[in-house]
Amino acid sequence: MEEREPDLNFCVPERPSLDHFNAGADIPFGVSVANIFHAMVDFTEFLRTVDTELVRKDMARLEDMLMPANFSSMVGEFITSNLPKHCPTIAKNAYHNGHPDLLPACKYPRNAAQHVGSDGIEVKASRYLKGWQGHNPEDVWLMVFVFEGGRPSDAIKANGMVRFRFLAVYGALIEKCDWKFAGRSQTSRRTITATVLPSGFEKMAKNWIYKAPPSQSNSRSI
Repeated sequence: MEEREPDLNFCVPERPSLDHFNAGADIPFGVSVANIFHAMVDFTEFLRTVDTELVRKDMARLEDMLMPANFSSMVGEFITSNLPKHCPTIAKNAYHNGHPDLLPACKYPRNAAQHVGSDGIEVKASRYLKGWQGHNPEDVWLMVFVFEGGRPSDAIKANGMVRFRFLAVYGALIEKCDWKFAGRSQTSRRTITATVLPSGFEKMAKNWIYKAPPSQSNSRSI
């Protein structure tokens, strides 16, 4: 029996366009929209390479294997690791679980700091357009990469697979009052979280960095 060539269409993420960035966005520590664009392109190329090889070997795409939260974390970690490659004025925080994720380059010994508040950029990635979560309500310059992509549950859905694409990037300095602390009961095992309130979202949306136009390539929205 002749083997069928695998369908690689959904292994090719939608590449962001520099035309859809906000040239007037206010981003600290010398980071430019061009730096962010190149880091996002790096991720789409990474995912294309990995997914293509996986599907050619009759395996699931990376985003179809990982739990959604783990994949979102990977997107954020990739951006955090690659953005300094394009912007020499920042560095990845080398302290284990240090906060924030990106620091002003060479300001702290070995580019490592346990906690320096708003003196840096905290990076998150999310499938959701608002309601982003962190672990603590605090002053922080937060940058969120919103994306659309596959999930492990897509295999059992009639509307099929989804190509990865970045939908938006938002960023602003938000304050402790812009968070809602969820906490947890003494019997709960869930991770303690804080959620960005509408006041924080408004600050970030006003200073939007990237917004993708509507796409016809995906079979469903997020």
